[in-house]
Amino acid sequence: MHAPAPRRLVALLSLAGALLATAPAMAAPEAAGAPGAVSAEAGQVAVRHEKFTLDNGFEVILVEDHRLPLVAFNLWVHAGPRNEAAGQTGFAHLFEHLMFAGSRHVPRGQFDKFIDAAGGTDSNGSTNFDRTNYFFTLPSNQLALGLWLKSDMLGWMIDEVDSVALANQQDVVRNERRQSFENRPYGMADEAMYQALYPEGHPYRAAVIGSHADIQRIRLADVKAFARTYYRPNNATMVLAGDFDPAEARALVQKYFGTLKAGPKPPDVHVAMPEITQERRLVVPDRVELSRLTLAWHTPPMFAAGDAELDVAAHVLGGGRASRLYGLLVRDRQLAQSVDVSQGSQSLSSVFNIEIVARPGASLEAIEQLVDAEVARLAATPPSEAELAQARASIQTQLLQRMEKVTTLADLVNHYNQMAGDPGFVGRDLARYAATTPAAVSATVARWLAKDRRVVVQAVPGEPVLPPEVPTPPMPTKAAKGERESINVAQAWRNKPPAAGPAKPLTLPAARSFTLPNGLTVIHSPKPGLPLVSASLVLRAGQAVNPADRPGLATFVAAMLPEGTATRSAQQLAESLAALGASLHANAGAETAQVDFSGLKATAREGFALMADVVQNPAFADAEVERKRAQLLAALAQTREQPDQLASVVADRVYFGEGHPLAPSSLGDEASLKAIDSAALRQFWQGRYRPERAALVVAGDLTEAELRALVEPLFGPWRAPGEAAAERPLPPARPAATRTVLVDKPGAPQTALAIVGPGPAAGVPQAASIKVMNAGFGGLFTSRLNTQLREVKGYTYGVFSGYGMGRERGQFSIRGSVRTDVTGAALVDLGKEIQGMRAKPMGAAELQRVRNAQLLSLPGLFDTNAAVVAGYAGNWSAGQPLNAITELPARYAAVTSASALQAARDFLDPARLIVVAVGDKAKVLPQLKAIGRPVELRDAEGALVGK
Repeated sequence: MHAPAPRRLVALLSLAGALLATAPAMAAPEAAGAPGAVSAEAGQVAVRHEKFTLDNGFEVILVEDHRLPLVAFNLWVHAGPRNEAAGQTGFAHLFEHLMFAGSRHVPRGQFDKFIDAAGGTDSNGSTNFDRTNYFFTLPSNQLALGLWLKSDMLGWMIDEVDSVALANQQDVVRNERRQSFENRPYGMADEAMYQALYPEGHPYRAAVIGSHADIQRIRLADVKAFARTYYRPNNATMVLAGDFDPAEARALVQKYFGTLKAGPKPPDVHVAMPEITQERRLVVPDRVELSRLTLAWHTPPMFAAGDAELDVAAHVLGGGRASRLYGLLVRDRQLAQSVDVSQGSQSLSSVFNIEIVARPGASLEAIEQLVDAEVARLAATPPSEAELAQARASIQTQLLQRMEKVTTLADLVNHYNQMAGDPGFVGRDLARYAATTPAAVSATVARWLAKDRRVVVQAVPGEPVLPPEVPTPPMPTKAAKGERESINVAQAWRNKPPAAGPAKPLTLPAARSFTLPNGLTVIHSPKPGLPLVSASLVLRAGQAVNPADRPGLATFVAAMLPEGTATRSAQQLAESLAALGASLHANAGAETAQVDFSGLKATAREGFALMADVVQNPAFADAEVERKRAQLLAALAQTREQPDQLASVVADRVYFGEGHPLAPSSLGDEASLKAIDSAALRQFWQGRYRPERAALVVAGDLTEAELRALVEPLFGPWRAPGEAAAERPLPPARPAATRTVLVDKPGAPQTALAIVGPGPAAGVPQAASIKVMNAGFGGLFTSRLNTQLREVKGYTYGVFSGYGMGRERGQFSIRGSVRTDVTGAALVDLGKEIQGMRAKPMGAAELQRVRNAQLLSLPGLFDTNAAVVAGYAGNWSAGQPLNAITELPARYAAVTSASALQAARDFLDPARLIVVAVGDKAKVLPQLKAIGRPVELRDAEGALVGK
């Protein structure tokens, strides 16, 4: 299913010091074992729920779940691009943005601030072809506040929308489009695929975000007409999922939504499913390093006959490392960098999509022939029972993981309600896959995936052909008379937000640790409920300990771990994981390497055995080393395609200084990757992958006794061969003087910015004050920086700041992309916001809001096994004790306006910032010079090429 970029970027910026490196999950002890809405007995998955409809047609679904003191508010308006008029592509998505601009009883710009002040999380909206959703999660004592906000959005948003709000959000959405299409690799090829699949007039023909021309031509009268037609209670459904009393919830829903006026029945959408009878082929040039092949077919609508079989076929062909095309193209023939196959299910028709990113020098024609042969083989010969079982296991695990978090559980229930007409459809959904047979999969592939029924798109390196530029009009300064109107009568009692109920104790998840005789630290946080387990093995084996002449070695070693052990080949490992419906990934960061596992409790023993095997017995076989080398070299080339990644790579090189282990890309460089051999990989592994320098962090439905029974026989015998590598301190960063660096990307419609400077390492006493200060400056969506550059000026889709505090390193950064023609103006505004943050203390209201956004949001940030594991793994990586996590509430509560101001003055120094801009030199350089910044030019490798 098409998923557009989110309305806002969620920046969870870590303290990584006296607090933690990555936020942990949270659970009140009294909630342990509390009843949840999801049951998974004997493999039968169900969601306990209650559905009712108000007199005005508003549908409400209650999912009572007391696992955590949270309530998820999930509102679906049953309107998307399928409901747009001709010439108004992107309308539904633009309307999503406008819904956050303000309403009759919630002043403009205050909606997200109410969410922050209440400790809300996951506040966002999204649009797909069939619907628009609006969601956030609040502490359970804020039930009334959430309903007040949601009802005002639905009932009184039209009262406040005027030409100023419309113009601002048109700018924001067009920035989002530039970021997601024109300035993203393969973005224009993705759009071209849909335009080739669907004819003129079909609502799925355009990208969800629409075209620049259509977005810009939308008028205020169009917005009001769309609201009157679709944004009415009888065309919307809300799911409440979480910790509430159903009787109280029903009464409050009636109070806040019962007075909204029903609208006319929205017009039905009747569109014939398009039929392709002759293959359509396109070649789309783009600013890419690696070519990509896309094959796309029209397939049956969601939940129709054949949909489940094609979902299984997607898993068989390209559903992971055990799939046929991955094995053929990535592992065996080494023609592809990546394989992605999906059945994108939608209401009017679906799209079966095969995407293959080619290795450098590989022929797309040769890849296409191999793909065609594999699709034809699946059409002629049914998949094996093992392949079918792997697909079922993966689908079930992914579905359970969506239900672990109340935010995504609520959205899943709403999804089933609209698309299947049954909010409790999950059991029947899984039954579709259980009933699927190998013969049915094969027959369905033969029926739908014929060569003459498809679109073929080749995205190749070259200069993209973009539509004519659509000017951005000047922003109106004020609304004209008569722009406001109402659908519902204003109600004075709504002017005041409802008071919060009694708050439940703020208690973070407990964890205990024990040490095996070989020195391995085991950290355990039990989380009963769904039968899921997550784990991470963390080792002090990251980029920081790379030899000076071998950048990228830590990444290479981690990448080799799943590529075969002494007793299992890479293919056997992949097939074993697929059979479990589990995932296992390895990677290396700045200071640590990690091996992450997630899966079902029932198969945790087998999953932990695979994890132990890849860490303790990697093969480093020469053939696999050569294959992985080629893959890493291609990945290095891909970083040059992504402006934001390129900006970050160059910023690190300039900030840390030549010769510092953190200066190069974590992938290393071409010379190093070509020089690393199996002996170097094994030597690094022997010296760094050792139990006494590692921690195994586990969260999920396991008791300590169960965990010990799993890990002691698997990890207890671990003995690292050879001598441990010597510990050496990380050298300090050696940044050049403050400067502006420009990397030329001709024709780029946006400038990607990475602004970096010094920051504290873990353990500083001011960590909480720094976090709260940064939340106000640039860490939150409602921060000063993002508000000014996005909501006031319309320069960007989002700009955020944060502090990375590691065990031995610290760095401050600001990242985001701005429209090319306002690069200089955006930097000027950014500098003013920094000075303002350092000039005087935050006022009481702002301090309370941003401090609460850190303190009261803890339950909502920490609600999955993966989040618990990430928190304690990051805490261990940063060298902090376990209680650093449980001390979080007290540390945040102690922050004052004075301590936040001091944090800004100590750790937000504009005189020490390095600005890296990746954009069109011809247009950006004059702007930088005009604001008085000396500029040096660097290439895509970060090397100096001029001033």
